[in-house]
Amino acid sequence: MGYDSLTSFDIVVIVLYFVVVVLVGLWSMYNSDRSNTKGYFLAGRSMLWWPVGASLFASNIGTGHFIGLAGTGAASGVAVGAYEIMAVFAIITLGWIFVPVYISAGVYTMPEYLRARYGGQRLRIFMSVLALFLYIFTKISVDIFAGAVFIQQTFGSNIFGAIFILLGVTAIYTITGGLAAVIYTDTLQTIVMMIGGFILMILSFVEIGGLQELYVKYAAAVSGNGNDSCGLPREDAFDIMRHPVDSDQPWPGTLLGITIIGTWYWCTDQVIVQRALSAKNMDHAKGATVLGGWLKMTPFFLIVLPGMISRALYPDEVACSTADACKAACDNEAGCSNIAYPKLILELMPSGLRGLMLAAMMAALMSSLTSIFNSGSTIFTMDIWRRIRSNASNRELMIVGRLFVVVLVGVSILWIPIVESSQSGQLFVYIQSVQSYFAPPIFVCFVMGVAWHRTNEKGAFWGIIVGNILAVLRLILDIVYPAASCGSDDDGPNLSILGIHYLYFNCLIALVSFTVTIVVSLLTEALPPERHVGKTFFTRGQSITDGSDVPQPKTPQGEENSNVEHTGDEEDDGVERPTWKRALYWFCGYSDEESTPEDTKLITSIEENPLWSKINLVNTVILAGTACVVFGVFW
Repeated sequence: MGYDSLTSFDIVVIVLYFVVVVLVGLWSMYNSDRSNTKGYFLAGRSMLWWPVGASLFASNIGTGHFIGLAGTGAASGVAVGAYEIMAVFAIITLGWIFVPVYISAGVYTMPEYLRARYGGQRLRIFMSVLALFLYIFTKISVDIFAGAVFIQQTFGSNIFGAIFILLGVTAIYTITGGLAAVIYTDTLQTIVMMIGGFILMILSFVEIGGLQELYVKYAAAVSGNGNDSCGLPREDAFDIMRHPVDSDQPWPGTLLGITIIGTWYWCTDQVIVQRALSAKNMDHAKGATVLGGWLKMTPFFLIVLPGMISRALYPDEVACSTADACKAACDNEAGCSNIAYPKLILELMPSGLRGLMLAAMMAALMSSLTSIFNSGSTIFTMDIWRRIRSNASNRELMIVGRLFVVVLVGVSILWIPIVESSQSGQLFVYIQSVQSYFAPPIFVCFVMGVAWHRTNEKGAFWGIIVGNILAVLRLILDIVYPAASCGSDDDGPNLSILGIHYLYFNCLIALVSFTVTIVVSLLTEALPPERHVGKTFFTRGQSITDGSDVPQPKTPQGEENSNVEHTGDEEDDGVERPTWKRALYWFCGYSDEESTPEDTKLITSIEENPLWSKINLVNTVILAGTACVVFGVFW
């Protein structure tokens, strides 16, 4: 179904949506302090719990989730929902364990925490480069590809114009607004996605006849042009915990491997942690993670189950099992499961609501990209550029951060043809496998740094290096010897390493990294107290002078003798700028103001209000219990 399926009402809804997004962005620009690094990159650490919680969810849920989760749900059932449900526990861990440590350490970025915790530069620089690599070649590429699939299904051919417009608008309000604009627009887009998702879920279950009918019709959802061996629904389609050896998602890997991936993503990834660090205090940070956890449970019901419904309703297209049939249905010989969600929207949503959901998909794409652009610019500016220009002024850092967003946009555009040529049927599995390979070493590095004071720089460095060597080795083998598709002759080599499921290989890399980190740390000299007091969970908020629960007086960057708030603009002292220049400076957030002593105190404060601390605890327990119930129902 192409462009003709959209009515004038749909177009009006889409236009109104983007007008509202621009207005929200302008409002946040006017009401936020973007004049210094803390204001631009951390929204001045003044955000309330509800926009931060919404932003945590919106930053994670991109178009790739709507396309990928629904597509994998259509292809193999509910098991993929384990990533969403188990993320609840990782988000809780973020709020209750990691955020207090990061705030106590007084850092902007995750590589910066490694510098403060372990000392030296190599860990910080390595993590910065690795994070940017993963941003560009997994997150950005996946969201752009998924957005392309949706736009192609909706508008037909020639998707590049729409992609360029989306990237352009996204980059503009990321460059001008900083994190505050990103968080407020994330909040708006979360509302759009949730409303549209709930409406489509209800319409889908009404069309299929309820959950019991889904059980019956999904089992019979076989393409009429299929064959006897390919494209059949799995017998364990409604089981999250599957056979440990012969399944597509073994249950030990689900419990252990997804825990490692989830902790890495939610507790050490700059895109996510930056939002939590923008909260005005610990009460709001924990409240935000509770809200984010509740929202994170919804994709299982809003995306995965509707994806299975789409297969049951349209098996000849969504469940096509021959190259010719798939080519005719979605112009992709590898498979058409990725069109499951767009197919539901175009077939079931009435006029106006169809435009709302199209806006929601665009919102998801833009939300995810803005988060990555902002966080990527933060890492490059604070962890790489300041190594090159140690005396960089506040204005220079602001300019470099914005220009790097332009670089990310350029690389993303260049990557679009490569993503478009990828086999869409294997994209989601590819992303999960890449994350499974590269997440464990990072997971070990941060967990050991937060949990064990004896971990030193040498142990952390060699643990992450050895783990990444194994990750690169497995990734190269996966690319050189890809898994054979259903019905094809398997001519690949009989390598035992390729036979290990990526979630199991995830656990193997984590075990090796843990072992190397512990052994090397014990065999080498321990770090001095200033490297772990106030920077581990058990010493959070303490001072090295008396061990009391007192914030450490340190700079926001965690550097001993660093001050990035120099104006570097002495030639303007005492000179009033012309009106056009003042307007330009306001639009882009330029300023010569220096940070105040209160900034340092705010950054390291982990004090909590006793009442709100108890409220957050009760809500966290209820959230965790609800996640366990959902697991039990679909065990």
